[in-house]
Amino acid sequence: MPARRRFRRVVRIGPVQVGTAYDGRGREKHTAACTAPRCGFSADYDSRSAAELAARTHRCPVR
Repeated sequence: MPARRRFRRVVRIGPVQVGTAYDGRGREKHTAACTAPRCGFSADYDSRSAAELAARTHRCPVR
């Protein structure tokens, strides 16, 4: 079972939350995840700016 990630520097951009955490190998990862019902978008990025760009340009396919 994977360890639970502890996010810090969590910000909300529209329906998407962006947070920073360490992965299992100790590297810093940035995650963007949509909180809209039935959307299911989430992705990990190496840089904070890439995660924030994905959050700003995300469009939920489910309406």
